[in-house]
Amino acid sequence: MKVQVLSALQDNYMYLIVDEATKQAAVVDPVDPDKVLQAVQQEGVNLTTVLTTHHHWDHAGGNENIAKKVAGLQVLGGDERVGALTWKVKHGDELNVGNLHIRCLATPCHTSGHICYVVGAQGEPAPAVFTGDTLFIAGCGRFFEGTPQQMYHALVEVLGTLPDDTRVFCGHEYTVANLKFAGHVEPANQDIKIKMEWAQEKRSKQEPTVPSTIGEEKRINPFMRVHESSVQKHAGLSEAIATMGAIRKEKDSFRA
Repeated sequence: MKVQVLSALQDNYMYLIVDEATKQAAVVDPVDPDKVLQAVQQEGVNLTTVLTTHHHWDHAGGNENIAKKVAGLQVLGGDERVGALTWKVKHGDELNVGNLHIRCLATPCHTSGHICYVVGAQGEPAPAVFTGDTLFIAGCGRFFEGTPQQMYHALVEVLGTLPDDTRVFCGHEYTVANLKFAGHVEPANQDIKIKMEWAQEKRSKQEPTVPSTIGEEKRINPFMRVHESSVQKHAGLSEAIATMGAIRKEKDSFRA
């Protein structure tokens, strides 16, 4: 499995996922279809599938255009609001692109129909998860259509139970800003400090900070650490879901 990171708009990421054995490919959130199709041509692959994480324009806004340009394209999403939708998926739905196995995880909160996609290749130990605006490196999406309980379920009980070596490919380059808030929540967390130095160096070279891993997120991401006493103490609370709500509300207005 090869994952090509494609930048779009101001800070979005699209991902071209290629099964190198069969040259079949899927794309995650192709908001810039021309850039995607240029990568498809360069890689010499057959694009069969669009994996849409959620209906917001900066993720699904290219669906109609790319569906017109690529005949027979299968367009997945968890929401009727997703453009050019051919398969409304639900939690646990599975499919293959070439030899790649894809599993759909429902993670409603940022939007009510948000889907994350776990992609694995036979013989490769570390799968990848494409998390859209549910899980960011060191952060999570705003609760536009959901509750702290839903985001807790998404981050801790769904994504947090994936293998620790699962690579995390998120929808935006928000890492440095997220780490500033993470350091504010847990000023003594050395893992956050180390990750911040690394992320700032990557961004100084205009390089993406994806992927992270699930295991790393459990060490640096306050929204995946709401059980930790240090995070609860910052929120002035003693319960994980209430802490989730409190720190997301704080993050909404946080200025480093």
